[in-house]
Order: sequence, then C-alpha cells, then structure tokens
Amino acid sequence: MITFPNCKINLGLRVTGRRPDGYHDIETVMVPVQRLYDTLEIIATGKQKLVFSASGIPLDAPAEENLCVKAYRLLQEYYGIGGVKMHLHKTIPFGAGLGGGSSDAVAALRMLNRIFHLQLPFSRLESLAAELGSDTVFFLHNRPILARGRGEILTPVELDLERYFTVIIKPSFGVSTAEAYRGITPKEPEIPLPELLQQDIRTWRSNLRNDFEDTVFPLHPLLEHIKKDLYAYGAVYASMSGSGSAIFGLFEHPPRGIQFPDCFTHCEGYML
Repeated sequence: MITFPNCKINLGLRVTGRRPDGYHDIETVMVPVQRLYDTLEIIATGKQKLVFSASGIPLDAPAEENLCVKAYRLLQEYYGIGGVKMHLHKTIPFGAGLGGGSSDAVAALRMLNRIFHLQLPFSRLESLAAELGSDTVFFLHNRPILARGRGEILTPVELDLERYFTVIIKPSFGVSTAEAYRGITPKEPEIPLPELLQQDIRTWRSNLRNDFEDTVFPLHPLLEHIKKDLYAYGAVYASMSGSGSAIFGLFEHPPRGIQFPDCFTHCEGYML
C-alpha cells in the first residue's frame, strides 16, 4: 500500500499563554498544501518485526525516532499488529514548520489500520495521533482548521484560497521548536484569528502575524529577507510557517522569475 502524506502551512500563529504543564497555548489556522508530499509504502510481511528504510532527503534522526516508526510501535503495543516493511521517501523538508513528520505519522496510522483490519473509529485514530504530536490530529482532517490549546483543540473553518498560488521557500537550515519559543512573550490577541481571516487578504500583511517571527528572524536574518523578497515578487501575503524555517507567499497570479539560491522552492496552485 502506498500513500502520499502532504504538508501544511500556518495562517497566523499566536502564542497566547504559558501552561502549568510547561507547554504553551497557541492559536493558529493550519491549511493543507496538497502537492508537496512525501511517499510512504507499507507492506505486511507475515513476520513479527518492522523493517524500515528511507530515501530522498536524508533523515535528521535515528530510525526509531521517526514518527512513522513510532506510529507502528504504538499500534503494536495496543493491538499486537504483525511485521511490515516500511519505506519512506522524504520530499517535505525537515525543520521547516510544514508538519511533514506529523503527516507521515498519520499516514502510517491510517495504512496500518487498513492493512491489519483494525477497524479503528476516527475518534480512536485522533487519540492515537495525539500521542504522537500536537500537529498530527490536523492531518486526519486535512482541511483548514483553527487549532487552539497545544494545537489539539481543532475547529474547522471556512476558507477559500483557490484563486491564489502558494510559493514555499525553505533555506538550507532548520529551526528547532525550542529555539523558536525561547524569548516568546505570550499575549492574548485583540481580534480572534478567524475574524482576521475573513477580512480582505490585503489586510493580512499588517494584521495576521506569526509570533515566532519575533524570536526567529533576529537569529536568522535570511528568513526576514526571504519574506520581504516574496512581497517584492508580488505576494499579497507572506509569513513564516509554524516555527520555521519555511517562508511562504500567496500570489494572485502565477509568480514569475522567483529565485532563491541554495533554498528549496515549491510553487503550486492551491488545492483543497
């Protein structure tokens, strides 16, 4: 069985509070990007072990730390599933704020559920996904979603971006989540995020912010330059996705001549 786990971008990201458990409360709208995806193949072997391999972008951690492997271990622990061969071809960059690892994990959960005929209901898949990370549950829905709390409180939102083109720029370096949170000062927003998103898209440049830019841009000035350059190329809105380091721009017309040396670049017409 083969599937193609896609990535996401964040429209606005507010850090609204610090929690007693050490995590932060956030508010963000996550939007799927369908044409930038990894490839995951899983085959049941009839044995009792997992054989994992990978290609494409080199993995940034040992195999046992990969979220696909963790998804398999989770189902093995709860349901005693058998052995599989699992191959992941990475195209979505790491350390980008695009949620590639979370998307891979959800794809693995879905595929293993089908391969081993577990017949797990959607609510159970949600709880399993939540054990693997804060972004993972979003990819079960894979539609525009308002995320609150640690990212696990999800509310669907109506958002039509079909007429816009999305450009994603990822420099050679990544940004760790811990690095992005360092120095953040949580604050409650004056205007709810869904209300801002209903305003004309040309107001987003002034009003729709990613709080992590305040801490990440001073550490990595290239990211701020990329954002400014996307506006210079004609973007109606540009922002860092998640905790970075990917920067995206939304364009009313197919962008021409965009060049960012030594950076990963992806361009697509938006699709839900």
